[in-house]
Amino acid sequence: MDPCEDASEIYRLSSAYEFPWDFARALELALYRTYAVPSIGRLLAETAEFTDRPQKRYDDTALLLDAVVEHGFDSAQGRTAIRRINRMHRSYDITNDDMRYVLCTFVVIPTRWIDTYGWRRMSRHEVVATAVHYRTLGRHMGIKDLPGSYEEFEACLDAYEEAHFAWDEDARRVSDATLDLMASWYPRPLAPLLRAGTLALLDEPLLRAFGYAPPSPATREAVRRAVRLRGRVVRLLPPRRAPHHARQNREVKGYPNGYRLADLGTRPVPGVRGCPVRHIGSPAAE
Repeated sequence: MDPCEDASEIYRLSSAYEFPWDFARALELALYRTYAVPSIGRLLAETAEFTDRPQKRYDDTALLLDAVVEHGFDSAQGRTAIRRINRMHRSYDITNDDMRYVLCTFVVIPTRWIDTYGWRRMSRHEVVATAVHYRTLGRHMGIKDLPGSYEEFEACLDAYEEAHFAWDEDARRVSDATLDLMASWYPRPLAPLLRAGTLALLDEPLLRAFGYAPPSPATREAVRRAVRLRGRVVRLLPPRRAPHHARQNREVKGYPNGYRLADLGTRPVPGVRGCPVRHIGSPAAE
């Protein structure tokens, strides 16, 4: 397959067959690290979605993004998912630079994660296809000045984080709520261990931005060795014969009786908590 012409199909094979667990963890980390940009973290705190309804926000994000992957941009499901994503974003004053940065995390963080912890490194075809898939998503979302290659996505991400990562009290609240959500997926006595394990996977700039004390070198090494060991075990398993999509993840818990894509996400009302009143001429009003 051609990594440009068949980009979304290659990405679907990578995320649903080759690395479903890795993509799920890496995309969680990708979204999480965006909170360290104060303009993003503060907005998420204002909406209260990640502090008051973290499970729903997690589920809706995963399901909407994955609907595009599973069904394609031209499918009815893909168009519905993109329509919901765009309507939610247009309710807020989000800069193009912040939108582009979030998109960059979807491209770069899974690639870095898999190259570090996966059962194999991503092939060049897969890396190129990932960039093309998300560049296409970015066009559908109306994001301007999109990077043209994986290397450009990576350079954009690194430069934006260096310039914008900073402490913010509201962003820290969103971060704490997200860590609590992740711990809630497992038995309660494991919560402190899971929090420590998650922090051990974060890089120093992210820890500094949130004001977390760095884990001990021993803890960090033990956690990272454990995740790498999982990759080595997966390498010995037979190839996956059926796709695994986000709706099948045990972490998606909010819709035990099913869901409609058109019903997912938020529906902000101007003047209500978490929905700033838009002003004529602002990007969100366009």
